[in-house]
Amino acid sequence: MKTIGVIGAGSFGTAVANLLAENNNVILFARNPTVVENINVKRVHKNQEMNSRIEATDKPEYLTSNCELIFPIVPSSSFKSMLQDFKTLLTPRHILIHGTKGLHVKKELTKDLELTARDVSTMSTLILQETSVVRVGCLAGPNLATEIAQKQIAASVVASRYDEVIELGKKALSSNRFKVYGSNETIGIELAGILKNYVAIAAGMTAGLGYGDNARSFLVTRGMTEMIYIAKSFGFTPEPFLGIAGIGDLMATCNSKLSRNFRVGFYLSQGKQLDEIIKEIGEVAEGVKTLQLIKALSSYGFRAPIASVLYRVIFDGLEIEKGINSLMNFTVEADVDFLNS
Repeated sequence: MKTIGVIGAGSFGTAVANLLAENNNVILFARNPTVVENINVKRVHKNQEMNSRIEATDKPEYLTSNCELIFPIVPSSSFKSMLQDFKTLLTPRHILIHGTKGLHVKKELTKDLELTARDVSTMSTLILQETSVVRVGCLAGPNLATEIAQKQIAASVVASRYDEVIELGKKALSSNRFKVYGSNETIGIELAGILKNYVAIAAGMTAGLGYGDNARSFLVTRGMTEMIYIAKSFGFTPEPFLGIAGIGDLMATCNSKLSRNFRVGFYLSQGKQLDEIIKEIGEVAEGVKTLQLIKALSSYGFRAPIASVLYRVIFDGLEIEKGINSLMNFTVEADVDFLNS
């Protein structure tokens, strides 16, 4: 029974640590010594009882010296600084499978910023850029932390260009309640997990405004089409968007009040301000940042009417009802037109 590392003791990192501990010994890294003590002594963190196989530490060198396979699960805004803290300790012998659904941007996001693809990195790319680690993968899917912590049935995808990484990830995570699939399309899988976040904000808005299931199904379907158009404009195929990490994750995050992005949209529709909502939720909602990125990358010419309208609602003060009317009048000539275009 090998020891596996997890970096990040947020809600999802903690849930993944418990999931891994069903099959392995686990070392969980947290920066805060109080969190480490709570896990090791009180055996509770983030309202989750900690498996007896989990040991917490605030010492990066302890984790890297004892673990070859490591799951970094921290917010995208902190991912680069985390890698810099671990940089000298990570070597080509290590394998990193991250669980972060976000993008790293090399420039500060401002209203009139224009970006190119070179200005943006997925987390797997950032690992390769910042460390000597070669074997990299990502974990993506409909993985609401609360449900995983409750030991409910779920599934996910481990994506990597290396079959060895996929098989190790499957072996470490798989159980009777957690099904793991594999994919070699790492960046496509990452993009699916990132782009769905803004669609979830829009879904939360429809719920807050009292629209029914027909409207939300309509929105989510067109949202998926839009996600694929964005990905194709950067040279990626639709396939990763049509599986667990695409449709599966989109369904979960657009229909659950456990989703932070869904709650952002719901509260916005109730008239609350974005700063107030983020403070109340207490954790990062990646969909807001994703909207800013899509606008900054709009010179690539993709069709993204939902993202465009949503950006105007959140950042330019467009009334939500006017935004909905704009979307209803947007010209679409075919239903499924992204497979061959």
